Amino acid sequence: MAQLVVRGLEDDLVVLLKQRAAARGRSAEAEHRVILREALVDSDPRRTFKALLLSMPDVGVDDDYRPVRDLPRPDAE
Repeated sequence: MAQLVVRGLEDDLVVLLKQRAAARGRSAEAEHRVILREALVDSDPRRTFKALLLSMPDVGVDDDYRPVRDLPRPDAE
């Protein structure tokens, strides 16, 4: 198994990592592995705008969403 050394981390970031790990009952090293796995493997890739549009249900017809243009206008005074 490979090892990863991360240098130059800000002290406050290390403190946050240790606090997060302690809250979850893990070592900082184990928490680091979890964070990397979630970020790189387990997360859903961002969907493209096209994929988002294609996932929308096909409901109604275009005329259902056409703006009404013949609204009465207020009388000029």
